[in-house]
Amino acid sequence: MVPGIVSLAERSLSERSRAAGEDWRRSLAEAIRDPNRLLARLGFTAEEIRSPKLGQQFPLLVPESFLKRMQPRDINDPLLRQVLPIADEDEEVAGFKIDALDEATYRKAPGLLQKYEGRALLVLTGACAVHCRYCFRRHYPYSQEPKRFDDWEPAFAALEQDESIHEVLLSGGDPLMLTDERLTTVVRRLESIPHLRRLRWHTRLPIVLPDRVTLEWLDMLTSTRLTSIVVVHANHPHELVADCALALRQLTQSGVMTLNQAVLLRGVNDAVETLVGLSERLIDLGIKPYYLHQLDRVAGTAHFEVPEETGLRLMAELRQRLPGYAVPQYVREAPGQPFKVPLVERSQLIPD
Repeated sequence: MVPGIVSLAERSLSERSRAAGEDWRRSLAEAIRDPNRLLARLGFTAEEIRSPKLGQQFPLLVPESFLKRMQPRDINDPLLRQVLPIADEDEEVAGFKIDALDEATYRKAPGLLQKYEGRALLVLTGACAVHCRYCFRRHYPYSQEPKRFDDWEPAFAALEQDESIHEVLLSGGDPLMLTDERLTTVVRRLESIPHLRRLRWHTRLPIVLPDRVTLEWLDMLTSTRLTSIVVVHANHPHELVADCALALRQLTQSGVMTLNQAVLLRGVNDAVETLVGLSERLIDLGIKPYYLHQLDRVAGTAHFEVPEETGLRLMAELRQRLPGYAVPQYVREAPGQPFKVPLVERSQLIPD
């Protein structure tokens, strides 16, 4: 059993309901928003807290659950590194852009993006439960997207008119920042579109705010006529313990296909032992390692970039260490490409 997992049989339905009900909103309200407070909670002295230069352009947000998985007094802790703003973010670096993926060109209707054939993406909210410093949408113009449910009708109408679309991705921000009641309304509206067959949820909340995995949401996933797929986002095995591991086990035991996507990040997971540990932890929880993304070159994230050659070497080592089903695809998202571009060694592409 993965460390930190509690057997579902050891908890009654009512106990799990209390743990994963309205508590997620309280957990979100109590999240840390001050970098100095975050460092103080990790045991750094007042003098140590004053020494690092902090970034100013993208606010900090860290739930208590995620904080508890960090190592005290380790400024290089891989979980802390993902959320702590540093001065490097404020530097302008050539090749790193506000809209690195040219998402504005794929806007089909307010709140609706279509990059790839057969599927489209709804940006349901700009809110998240954690502010990842490497976020590819850290500069996204969320203020231009719909707020009230009625404002989404042009997006739903666009989906109805295009019968080639069979799958809708719920994204943001994070779709699980909406209440179960609001999400139910969205799902029911999508169910009414006959040619839609699948509903894919892209969310980091089961990782950073595990009590958001409510029984109501799990029932929503399994009761809809649309085939539900959940894509979570963990970058390091230390994320997948304790209450997070329990929430993920609840999700996978519901029978919903669950995948993980990670981003290759310097100082976080750019070591083979870390990536092996991440894949093995995911598999033990019933989650398929799906993608390992090369960093999107978004302004403010250059200090996280790992050279592609390093990523290729790490992937070669992963293939030696892991069964095929536990090896994620190493990909880069490139504007104008009809799919995510697999990154592979030339020797794999050119026959002898």
